[in-house]
Amino acid sequence: MTYATDERTQKAIDLFRNFDVDTQLALLWFGYLDIKEQLQGETNQPSVQDTAAALYDQIRALPKEQQLQAQRDLASGASTDISRAYTALHSSPKIDLWLRLSRGMENGEIIQVPSDYKLPQQTNSFVDTVKGFNFQQRIDFIRSIVLEMGAK
Repeated sequence: MTYATDERTQKAIDLFRNFDVDTQLALLWFGYLDIKEQLQGETNQPSVQDTAAALYDQIRALPKEQQLQAQRDLASGASTDISRAYTALHSSPKIDLWLRLSRGMENGEIIQVPSDYKLPQQTNSFVDTVKGFNFQQRIDFIRSIVLEMGAK
């Protein structure tokens, strides 16, 4: 399922899918940083928050390297307990989980992208495309990406 409503957004989704898992995770992180101020007022219903919080707490309880592996497993579609639980979620808790993971990275609860990390050069045109999106297009893009993640 995709929420992309225009050709540019769909093209960005297709480009994103071609990047390796670690690059995808880094792009989600940097994308969050780019729009986090606009997300401050965004909240989901308590049931959505509770569902996402339960899975977030499972990931947070892992050692740092396993937290990263859990995110890699989600992004790559590996069949793990966490990935299968994620797949069973509806769209809103999936988005909420990634928002929680990003906030957890900010506050140090979740393993962070190394401070010296640089995106690969082949992501430059992709990043320029996404930066040209309005807020709703970015949300549609992120929603389309995270809905596809989880156990295959």
